[in-house]
Amino acid sequence: MNSIKIKISGIAAIAMTCFVAFNCQAANWLMLQGTEPDSAAARAYLWGFVQVQYQNDNSDANSTDGYIPPKLIGPNLESQQQFNVNRARIGVRGTGFPLDGKTNYFLLTEFGNNAITAPGDTSARVTDASITFNHIPRARIRAGLFKTPGAEEGLQAIHVFDYVNFTTVTNQLLLERFPNKSYTPNNDPISLPSSSELGGFDRSVGAFRDVGVQVFDTIVMDDWEHTYAFMLGNGNGLNFGDNDDSLDQYLYWSSEKVFAGQGPRRQGMKLFAWNQSGERVLDNTNDATPNPTSFDRDRSGFGFKYLKGQYRFSAEYMKGEGMIFVGPDKPTFYINDAAGAVAQNVGNGAEGEADGWYVEGGWYIPDTKWEIDLRYDVYNRLTNDNAFAAGPNAGKSFEMEFTTLTLGTQYHINRKTRMNIEIANRDYEAVDFDSGAGPNDNLDGVDQRFAIQLTHIF
Repeated sequence: MNSIKIKISGIAAIAMTCFVAFNCQAANWLMLQGTEPDSAAARAYLWGFVQVQYQNDNSDANSTDGYIPPKLIGPNLESQQQFNVNRARIGVRGTGFPLDGKTNYFLLTEFGNNAITAPGDTSARVTDASITFNHIPRARIRAGLFKTPGAEEGLQAIHVFDYVNFTTVTNQLLLERFPNKSYTPNNDPISLPSSSELGGFDRSVGAFRDVGVQVFDTIVMDDWEHTYAFMLGNGNGLNFGDNDDSLDQYLYWSSEKVFAGQGPRRQGMKLFAWNQSGERVLDNTNDATPNPTSFDRDRSGFGFKYLKGQYRFSAEYMKGEGMIFVGPDKPTFYINDAAGAVAQNVGNGAEGEADGWYVEGGWYIPDTKWEIDLRYDVYNRLTNDNAFAAGPNAGKSFEMEFTTLTLGTQYHINRKTRMNIEIANRDYEAVDFDSGAGPNDNLDGVDQRFAIQLTHIF
């Protein structure tokens, strides 16, 4: 994490976070993204980054030649391979100096093709628009649209992320998909070439962001830094308005023992924990009468990150209750929206529970521009699911386990440009069903995915 007493300018702070992903892991993201050095930052600093990629999925179709989302490349879900400009972001940040050096702002817009812009066919979307007031000791105040305090994968800057794709637990449990305003039925698997839309959600993903107010700061005690954050938000993601009268609450704490260095290049061992709670409104009644219902949504987790010399190691555990995402083709939040499954309340993500974890590490090869990365993640979905009471699947639930082993490498072309290459070996299954039966007819074919990505920061 960064010290609260960063002595570099705002321009240098942004540029240094982009230098080398391996050296950026100790960054204090709450401070880097939300603050500027008092009376030292530029009034307006223009910055941004572009990520272009190619992905190829080797999964097999189900028994009727159909494909489900894990076997297709997002966000369009129309093919098993594609080139894509997945992120193209440009922003400006700075302070009000000389009017007020203790007030700073952050503005960022997304122009790439991803789950932020693809729903609704939006060409651009504001992802960050916030103001931070640094006038109260130990209690900075940030207001607007910005990243919520939470899991490390979501909180850290994406342009220095060590992998191309998120872990399954982060993607499904924390990268929130918001219910459509009216009942929308699930989509069936599609045949290739695609002749229909598979994604069923109308709105952008939450992108780990919300509109609200946050109180936060970092406290330095000898060689330890302690960072806290408390936030109240709409619970409506990138949407500027709110759709109910309930606010989400976010809590975060981290403590890091600093080994050496300073700023984004600093080495240390960080321990952190976080909690998020709120409500979501879902109309899940398949009739002509609107029937919006509130469901609780709770998420929590803890983990640590270690960085020293050329080695990096991190791990995190997280769990969730309510509004469990079960697929971009399933806007009902039911795995199976057929009357029989709904009547027996089987596969109900709106009232579901889930948990997961990951461990990962990296080795920056000395005297080279290469880095080797390895990650293993597990996601257990609908762990509390009801079992069918009758019928051919009596006694079986839709609990599922997703495991992924990712081997990656990074080549740092220069301080602002790098290449990521990764291969993910995936094993997905519905634990109560035999191979080829029920949901496993779709899941058995999930296989290896290859990805290569170029990142350039300007």
